[in-house]
Amino acid sequence: MPREIRLTTETPWLEIRTTPADWKKAGRGRLATLLHRMHLIRAFEEAVLELAGEGLVNGPAHSSIGQEGAAVGAMAALRAGDQINGSHRAHHQFLAKALGRVLDGEAFDPLVAGEHPAVAPMLTRTLAEIMGLQPGFTGGRGGSMHLRWAEAGVIGTNAIVGGGVPFALGAAWSRMKAGTGDVAVTFFGDGALNIGAALESLNLAAAWSLPICFFVENNQIAVATTVAEATRETRLSARGPGFGIPSFAVDGMDPLAVALTMDRAVAMLRAGKGPVMIEAATYRYFHQSGPLPGSAFGYRTKEEEDAWRARDPIRRVAREAAAAGLIDEAEDALMRERAVRTVAEVVGRLVEPEGNGRRIVPALWPDTGTVDHGLRSGGAEFDGIGFVELETYRGAVEERKFIDVVSAVMDARMAADDRVVVLGEDIHRLRGGTNGATRGLFEKYPGRVLPTPICEQTFTGFAGGVAVDGRYRPVVELMYPDFALVACDQLFNQIGKFRHMFGDTLSMPVVVRGKVAMGSGYGSQHSMDPAGLYALFPGWRIVAPTTPFDYVGLMNSALTSDDPVLVIEHLELYASSGPGPVDDYGYHVPFGRAKVVRPGGTLTVVTYLAMVERVRAAAERLGVDAEVIDLRSLDRAGLDWETIGASVRKTGALVVAEQGPLTASYGQMVADEAQRRLFDWLDAPVLRIHGGEASPTISRVLEQAAIANDTRVEDGLRRALAEIGRPLPAVAAE
Repeated sequence: MPREIRLTTETPWLEIRTTPADWKKAGRGRLATLLHRMHLIRAFEEAVLELAGEGLVNGPAHSSIGQEGAAVGAMAALRAGDQINGSHRAHHQFLAKALGRVLDGEAFDPLVAGEHPAVAPMLTRTLAEIMGLQPGFTGGRGGSMHLRWAEAGVIGTNAIVGGGVPFALGAAWSRMKAGTGDVAVTFFGDGALNIGAALESLNLAAAWSLPICFFVENNQIAVATTVAEATRETRLSARGPGFGIPSFAVDGMDPLAVALTMDRAVAMLRAGKGPVMIEAATYRYFHQSGPLPGSAFGYRTKEEEDAWRARDPIRRVAREAAAAGLIDEAEDALMRERAVRTVAEVVGRLVEPEGNGRRIVPALWPDTGTVDHGLRSGGAEFDGIGFVELETYRGAVEERKFIDVVSAVMDARMAADDRVVVLGEDIHRLRGGTNGATRGLFEKYPGRVLPTPICEQTFTGFAGGVAVDGRYRPVVELMYPDFALVACDQLFNQIGKFRHMFGDTLSMPVVVRGKVAMGSGYGSQHSMDPAGLYALFPGWRIVAPTTPFDYVGLMNSALTSDDPVLVIEHLELYASSGPGPVDDYGYHVPFGRAKVVRPGGTLTVVTYLAMVERVRAAAERLGVDAEVIDLRSLDRAGLDWETIGASVRKTGALVVAEQGPLTASYGQMVADEAQRRLFDWLDAPVLRIHGGEASPTISRVLEQAAIANDTRVEDGLRRALAEIGRPLPAVAAE
């Protein structure tokens, strides 16, 4: 028989319960505060459900009735500089933090007759946001699931289960780096604890000792799937010790127990002993969305619902406070009546009678002309910056190896701007990552080059959280663009949408570097050209530098932009040389300006990255009078239709050339828009040069057959001339 050794962990895992002495010690003031805020949240949520029942809330209304105690108890330990975010069911968390913003530090006794004058305006803005109205915190853009108030320390709640957790890591890291002593708390439910982003975040937070509390509101069910159906270990706080994270279990229907647990947890975070996890057992009284209970849909019993309602957090505090002789029934009733009255007044500001019902006051709807407002920065961050091109640059230029300027410009920017931080996999080893792009930076800028575990979705979302915080400018290296598919939620649902979704109340200065490896033998899962993917989603700027000179200037513009920017690099270009600066790495090349790299009068070819030289060389070999345009900026807002249009009006023909496959193609988007914009000047349909249908594979011959190689480019140019009925040059016809 083998010897068995029982393993243990020194990571604390505790359950916290209150005693009668705790209620006495809490005192009248603390218990009154808990009751006051829960009554306001309960009355507010009841009004939301009533409005939803009347069709006055567009979209879901995820009620938090029954869960107020966990939110109010948790927020009691936080201060103004602490940041929170939550999930789709977050009205209670938002309101608890917002009430702290307007009431903490105020000389206000919640047991007096009148409400504090700051409460109703805050509730009005919150309700307006949930109803999609202009007076809301983000102009009605976010609605019920996307609530943000930066001044109150709410990063932004999230409709993607678990999707906001990595952002909170970024907020926590920024606070740790700044040395403020502030912390972050990310709230999510039992369902999210099975999501990869949440589990990856636990690991990264533990590895980096971040001051973050993972607060799990275990309301026993995800839509209609119970915890026991979703996971074998139903004590969800057991997940924490597995990552070395001290963890606590607490009754979420006991607000004082939650507050005492958070007191302990936040003290640990402020002392540098984070992260921590708290699991609060709680219960939502209603269905996933709307005013009906779960029993109406058959996945809960009325007996179960009644048993949890008997443990109501408001009634618990009122009962314990009365037993301790601190607050009597009349005072509790006063707070309830006042909360209902205050919320009714708030509702009355947003709706008006119509027939036998009510309608939203028409003047409160957002102006539909602002539908795209905030999709990207207005560009004010570039005010005062002088842009240059190689032809107008006055500094010294010489032949430079492309990869050398990649690391050199990042070195220069990190030296000049201590807000710039770099993160990614293996960027501190191998003499600057897998290709030398971060050479020397780890040693030179300690604490600002962050080597990450393999967890693309989490470290990408982390960068988004850092960017929203505003103190640092993250640069993310995705070792290969294909790995972006692992991080799609963070890149496109989160980073790309945040500015617009939250009503242009934030900036998102994230730079993502991704290298195309087509032709290098790395196969189908490492060879993607990401331009077509990123161009599908709003919010992203995309640049594709072809020369060392352009790389420096476009990277500086990317690091200046308040938008997320994808900088695409090509392995084929890394080893190439071209004109580049000798010692000046501070100039800017503008977004949105293409460059004619070969003048011509018969055919216009637009392309980017390694295809620029391939197309130019093919035109030279064939003697084709092709005008070759390096697009450089690839996002929809950055396409230089002025330069493209001027060329097409001269040539009458357009070819869009890209190296990648027919599918997931960037060229499709360009060709479609060109056909509509330039139809009157085209003598033939827009032609595309591209790879095959399949992604390139490992075999050298199959890889070359799959991508747009020299042969495909030449064939495409011949085909384009034939389409417009122009003869092949003599050299090409031989």
